[in-house]
Parts: sequence; structure tokens; C-alpha cells
Amino acid sequence: MTTAAISPPAQTAVLKEPGPKQRIASIDILRGLVMLIMAIDHCRDFFHAGKPEPTDLAITTGFLFFTRWITHFCAPTFVFLSGMSAYLAGTRRTQSQLRAFLIKRGLWLIGVEVLVITLAITLNPLYNVFILQVIWAIGGSMILLGLLTWAPLPVIGTIGVILIFGHNIFDPQVMTIDAVNKTFAGKMLLSGHGFGDFWPLNAAHNRGLIFAYALLPWAGIMMVGYVFGSMYVKTYDAVKRRKTLLYSGLGVLALFFVLRYFNIYGDPNPWSVQHTSTLSIISFFNVTKYPPSLLYTCMTIGGALLVLAFTEQVKGKFASILYTYGSVPFFYYVCHWYIVRISSAILFFIQGFKTSQIVNPQVPLLFFPNDIGFNLFGVYVVWFCVILLLYLPCRWYSKYKQTHAYWWLSYL
Repeated sequence: MTTAAISPPAQTAVLKEPGPKQRIASIDILRGLVMLIMAIDHCRDFFHAGKPEPTDLAITTGFLFFTRWITHFCAPTFVFLSGMSAYLAGTRRTQSQLRAFLIKRGLWLIGVEVLVITLAITLNPLYNVFILQVIWAIGGSMILLGLLTWAPLPVIGTIGVILIFGHNIFDPQVMTIDAVNKTFAGKMLLSGHGFGDFWPLNAAHNRGLIFAYALLPWAGIMMVGYVFGSMYVKTYDAVKRRKTLLYSGLGVLALFFVLRYFNIYGDPNPWSVQHTSTLSIISFFNVTKYPPSLLYTCMTIGGALLVLAFTEQVKGKFASILYTYGSVPFFYYVCHWYIVRISSAILFFIQGFKTSQIVNPQVPLLFFPNDIGFNLFGVYVVWFCVILLLYLPCRWYSKYKQTHAYWWLSYL
């Protein structure tokens, strides 16, 4: 009997995934953990009255800074794990199929970021501002990774490390390149600086882009994650993998502490001793996320590698809950934004704000007056309610994905 005689019909091949999908429990557990922690920061953004800046040493407290600092681990870990997942996706596809998949999924994610996530964050159907943050960074990084699938793993890893280590050369104290940092391409690729980085679109009246995430540093993280993903094929020795993850995590964290302590290189904001021990510790760990500095990446990815090393054989109810969230990250991410922002709009009216205050001239977000919200304890209460509300939908969708093999599930 020939191979063609036993091959499935062409229509079935189009409708279904190209082979059984391999889920790694430790990856989903870590992904679920960072997804839950991530929601803390978004709840703080929209429900903390007064919007005090957690990294401002003049006004911050230990608990407020910790609330921000713990969420630093989310975006880089999520991008890193996306790279690992991309490698695992390639084990079920040919090189050309993987390239096409990564490029198409990357374009899809950018479209979702610009149209779906932007609407959730701004609640502005007129789209006066488009926000490029973590989903854009993942989508753009997937496109770049897709273009590199022909290259051997050492080449991809080397490019990733160069992007992670090298982009701090463009820090102001190292090299003065304001002409580059102030260009459209410079902001998009190298120097996107959080929600304060607004670029007006001259071709569209009263509209602009916010470059929250610069592409190239995040692409470097995904490329390194792609290389680490090669350790999760079934033929790789599990003991060797855990040792590699452990020693890699410890080495990356050691590099962070050495470079940070001596203020050698890797972050545009050196730390300094403050008038209290708490503020000195805050200064030390207050590394730069926008764009992600080398030290920020070392601190966060180093921790992520240790968690991966220690969670391969973890079982129990809590691990199962984290696995549920982590197995449907995109679904969770989109839903949590809409729950957070719709809830904040409801709170807007409950707390007695007027329709004339829907537009805040200081920020491009609707239903976002400066003094809306609660104290920090109230923020945590809101966060717990948000993740609790999402558990059953995530569990349902996770089971649906496990029992169905439609091609479009790879994009959601």
C-alpha cells in the first residue's frame, strides 16, 4: 500500500493541526504563574487611587515597589516561553511550515494588539491612539524568528544574545544617538519607552502610536527561548535538562548581581545607596523595563530558568490551577484586559464621576481620572476577583483545546 493511499484527505489536513501537540507541564505552570501575577500590575494601573509611581524613590514604599517589581518577571518570561513553544511547534512541522506559521501568527498577533487589545485598554472605539506593547513584541519577534528558521540553533542563539547584551550600547551614558532614538524606526526597534512614548501619525488627524515595547530586545529574548526549547524534545535527557536550567539560571542571576553591584554595564539607571536600607534595596532592583535592559533581562529570565528547573515534577492542586491558566495564555490575556477595563468603567460611575470626566486630557484612555480606585489592599482584592472570574472560562477552553485539533486553535 502506498503512502498516498493511507494519507488523510486534503480537507482534513487543512482543518486540523499538523500532528499531536506536545504540552510541557512545567512550561504551562510557569506561564500560568506569570499570567496571574501580570494581572496585579494591570489592576494597579486602573484601580490604585492617585496612581503613585512605584519606582519613584521619593514616594514609594516597600510593598508598593514589590507590587510592581514582581510583575517585571511576566513579560520577559512570557516572551521567553513563546520562543520555547515556537521550537516545540516546529517539531510537528517542516521548516517551511514553521516559517509560514510563525510569520502568519506574528502578523495575527500584531493585528490583535492594534485593534483588540488597544480597544480594551483605551475603551475608545475611535482609536485615537494605537498601543504597541507585549503582544506586538511577541508578534514581531515571531516574524523575525520565522525568517531565521533556516539557521542552526547556535546562530539563532548568538543573534539573540547579541540583541540582549548589545542594545544597552545605545544607552545615553554609553553612546549619544538621540537622532536615532527619536526616529520612528528607532523607537519601534530599539528605544520604545513605555506608555509615555507617543508618536503622532501625521497622515491621520489626532491619532498616534504608543511605543511601549521596542522590538529588537524582546526578539532577542524569544530567540534565546527558542534555543532552550530544543531541550524539551522527548529524546532529551530530563536530568541533564534540569541541571542545564539550574546552572543557567544561577549563572544569569550571578551576572546580574555582579554587573548591578558595580554599576558596570547593562542598565541606563545605576543604583545608589539611599538614606534607608529599604530604599537602597529598591534602588538596586529598580532596573529598566522600557526597553528591557540587560540587567532587567538577566534578573527576570534567571528567575524563570530556576522555576523551570524546579517545577518539572511538581504536582498538586495549585500546580493544576496554574497549568489551567498557562495552557490558554492568549485567551486569558485578552479576556482579563476586557474584564479589568469594563470593571474600571463601572467603578467610574459608582464612585460618582461625571460624564464630562470620561476624557482625561492627561492620558489617552477613557474612564481614567487620576483619583479613581482604592488603596493598594483594594487593588489586590480586585485582582483576586479578576483571576477567580477567569478560572472557569480558562478551564473550559483548555479542555476544548485538548479535545479538538482545528488549525485555528493554534492562533488562539
